Amino acid sequence: MKMRQLRALSGFILLTLAVLAAARPKAGPEQKCKSGPVDLVFLIDSSRSVRPHEFETMRKFMIDILDTLDIGPNATRVGVVQYSSQVRSEFSLKTHSKLDTMVKGINQIIPLAQGTMTGLAIRYVMNVAFSVEEGDRPKVPNVAVIVTDGRPQDRVAEVAAEAREKGIEIYAVGVARADMTSLRAMASPPFEDHVFLVESFDLIHQFGLQFQDKLCGVDLCLESDHGCEHICESSPGSYHCLCLPGYTLNDNGKTCAAINLCAEGKHDCEQICVSSPGSFTCDCNKGYKLNDDKKTCSMIDYCSFGNHSCDHECVSVLSGYHCRCNEGYRLLDDGKTCQAIDLCAEGKHDCEQICISAPGVFTCDCNKGFKLNKDKKTCTNMDLCNTVEHGCEHQCVSTPGSYYCICPEGQLLQEDGKSCGTCKSANIDLVLLIDGSKSVRPQNFELVKKFVNQVVDSLDVSAHGTRVGLVQYSSRVRTEFPLNMYHSVDEIKAAVMKVEYMEKGTMTGLALKHMLENSFAEAEGARPSSRNIPRIGLVFTDGRSQDDITEYAKKAKEAGITMYAVGVGKAVEDELREIASEPVEKHFYYTTDFTAISTIAENLKLNVCPEESQGEIEVKDPCACESLVEFQQATMSSLDQLTQKLAGMTARLEQLENQLLSRK
Repeated sequence: MKMRQLRALSGFILLTLAVLAAARPKAGPEQKCKSGPVDLVFLIDSSRSVRPHEFETMRKFMIDILDTLDIGPNATRVGVVQYSSQVRSEFSLKTHSKLDTMVKGINQIIPLAQGTMTGLAIRYVMNVAFSVEEGDRPKVPNVAVIVTDGRPQDRVAEVAAEAREKGIEIYAVGVARADMTSLRAMASPPFEDHVFLVESFDLIHQFGLQFQDKLCGVDLCLESDHGCEHICESSPGSYHCLCLPGYTLNDNGKTCAAINLCAEGKHDCEQICVSSPGSFTCDCNKGYKLNDDKKTCSMIDYCSFGNHSCDHECVSVLSGYHCRCNEGYRLLDDGKTCQAIDLCAEGKHDCEQICISAPGVFTCDCNKGFKLNKDKKTCTNMDLCNTVEHGCEHQCVSTPGSYYCICPEGQLLQEDGKSCGTCKSANIDLVLLIDGSKSVRPQNFELVKKFVNQVVDSLDVSAHGTRVGLVQYSSRVRTEFPLNMYHSVDEIKAAVMKVEYMEKGTMTGLALKHMLENSFAEAEGARPSSRNIPRIGLVFTDGRSQDDITEYAKKAKEAGITMYAVGVGKAVEDELREIASEPVEKHFYYTTDFTAISTIAENLKLNVCPEESQGEIEVKDPCACESLVEFQQATMSSLDQLTQKLAGMTARLEQLENQLLSRK
């Protein structure tokens, strides 16, 4: 062991002597060792195998050597290049002409901490570092010192030979895990003067100190048995012992002890302190992760990784996560999928006719022509025209479970749904809210746009007449065009057909809020309320709202907006009724599928005739006042036909079900 250290020490002295070419002993504390001009480039390995404290030792090693040199533009010039999987010049031969700025540059080096591409680094030094542009001087020796701790990950022999042929003298210093074959392939001959292999970075630091005193004066660290465990530092006529970073000198002045900041409580780790000599790092218990401050810990949110596959809700715990279902659902055996608890399908209800299931609950309903009794379970047949004061001015027409009024030919049903009149149209401000959620589907969304255009066809659109605005909503709300953008039916219909389908959720409450606060604002084209121009909102939806509609449905009607609700498919009747203005039966429509909405559009006439409208009315017929919302007889007739067809299908299904049960 001692023989290897002596050989390494002897070799390192030869290295530094060869680098400096010539020197004189120190004449005083301010005098540097003199040598001829040299262009010297350090090529240092900063791969991930070089530990932080080892890199600090290498940094001090370079600074100690520079401290012995006569640095200057006409003396020794120094450049530093570090490499790993890539090559980075820290400063060139022309960057610094003074020692203090050079030392500052070395102290600012940040290790790359990647691979070990030594061949790539040698080529960079040959082609770039030793170039006139980087400060290389003609006829001045070029010396490269390569310091590495591992085997190169690329080929070095060919590029090193090319560099030597260009006159670059290469010294190869290997530390610890370095490969001697690779060192010899890089270095200049003779190898005994240019190849050095030492056991650790600590020794390379010690060799640097020995080199300084050997070059510039009597070195008591070398001439005496100093007994220093780590580092012996000479001073004129004396010496003292030093410790490597992270260690402290014991009372005997020679041996060193590791500084354990964790054991001394000199840390601010929240959970675990991991000690290293003179330093520490923080870590966390299992199930926690270290925060960006590198001190505190937070529980790992396994759900946030996005790979839990939970149907409804992911719940993080210390050991991982588990899935949880919303109320009314049960978790299946796979631990991830949720299944709605269908009490109707499971026969856990006491409805006489129709059971309507929702996850975990149910409500009862009746077939057309029947009404639900007070017990909310049984049903009673009804003929409302003969059993109630219908108040129809002309004629009452019974339908299963309902009725409607009709007017004689040439007259239209008025807003009260009972009286008849001759007015046709009026000036209104109309905003349509259309559902663009993913449940609508693209082909049905095109039918919705046609529905909107059918409604628009029935209106007297102009700048001073009826104005129309369109809003689409899903998980968010988007104004497709405000009330004051288009002033003709053709412009509006063209704009409607260009509307793009949004998809995502069904935030009907948010859409109502947007309509109230924005769509009917004067800035978006709504005319002042003082002019008594009727304001009408029409909501079209195909499903249950994912947010609360109660507040803004109520506020809209309190603000004087006449609200209509049109539902298709899975739309919830209770929500439609809550949106619709009074009388509710005259302000909401429902159909089972999108193909039938054109029937509603044909029979839905949004025409309002205020008694004292101050709008700029374009009179196009003899009506002194243009009519209220017109619900024609054909609407109820068409719905009646659809209802009868559905009732027939329901009866047929019940018959088939009974047949299946009897076979069992």
